[in-house]
Amino acid sequence: MIERSCLALERNLMKGNEALAEAAIRAGCKCFFGYPITPQTELAAYMAKRMHKAGGVFLQAESEIAAINMVLGAASTGVRAMTSSSSPGISLKSEGVSYIAGSDLPAVIINVERGGPGLGGIQPSQADYWQATKALGHGDFQLLVYAPASVQEMVDYVVKAFDRADKYRMPAMILADGLLGQMMEPVTFPEINPDAYDKSSWAANGHKMKREHHIINSLYLKPDELENSILDRYKRYEIIKETETEAELYLTEDCDVLVCAFGATARVAKSAVNDARAQGIKAGLFRPKTLWPFPVKEINEAAKNAKKLLSVEMSMGQMIEDIKLAINCSKPVEFFGRTGGVIPTPAEVLGEIKRMGGAL
Repeated sequence: MIERSCLALERNLMKGNEALAEAAIRAGCKCFFGYPITPQTELAAYMAKRMHKAGGVFLQAESEIAAINMVLGAASTGVRAMTSSSSPGISLKSEGVSYIAGSDLPAVIINVERGGPGLGGIQPSQADYWQATKALGHGDFQLLVYAPASVQEMVDYVVKAFDRADKYRMPAMILADGLLGQMMEPVTFPEINPDAYDKSSWAANGHKMKREHHIINSLYLKPDELENSILDRYKRYEIIKETETEAELYLTEDCDVLVCAFGATARVAKSAVNDARAQGIKAGLFRPKTLWPFPVKEINEAAKNAKKLLSVEMSMGQMIEDIKLAINCSKPVEFFGRTGGVIPTPAEVLGEIKRMGGAL
């Protein structure tokens, strides 16, 4: 596992996309393959300026499809590889992500979401939740999905994404959005010693006639062999579900209305919760930091005293099903959201909290 110092460095005022790129370089990313698309283009531009100075490789591929397959090739050699895009670009990468998962390769994928479906718009969105957590490619597989809510958290979770991808030999995603990617905030970069996990048992990095060949492959022509490989992968997933979930619980000890939100929307929701408390309404906030695996234990702790739950999203309500499943439909769950690139306001969320609080 990577060891890192807790020594604090100076704070830097950075745009979210650029902070993501710098964090990846400091975490030991040696290969970045991407293609420009708004609102994440600054990330690739920053990589183009910095990667060669940091001893890495930057390549603007001819397409998103080419970029993700370059990630597959680089990851197969054991180096830390990454790509980034925005929503429609991630859709194009989905086949390659499935190949990476099927080959048990670590890689990091960053999605700075924009409105959809189709080309949609370039404004912030969270409508790729289903894609990231349920169906980012064909077949039986999952990927780790982190949902930061600040530029500092994007820095921290890029480092963690590389760590956990290596640990479990699987792809990991940072699910951000255009708001986080474009905002500027002060960040501190941790001192990182980018010593990777031992990959000598599988990396295809040249055998020098001293060991057997390592073959990177996701093709199994015998059904029982494919089934066994999937079952082995799902054993790892169960360990991840048990040990890797993360969430923030805010004013949940006595709340009547529990607001559930992730990413940039959680910042809006927290403001609304504070306003509700100031008006005598017992509201609290549950913010999942991991979207897969979903923090089941944490939300049940947060909701134990709540009478109603409210999911606030920049989508048409894609997280609601996970909330209901996590609490076993034991309490009513309502929804408020804006979509198409419209960001909900604290006043709108407060109105929903007051409506639900009044109904109690």
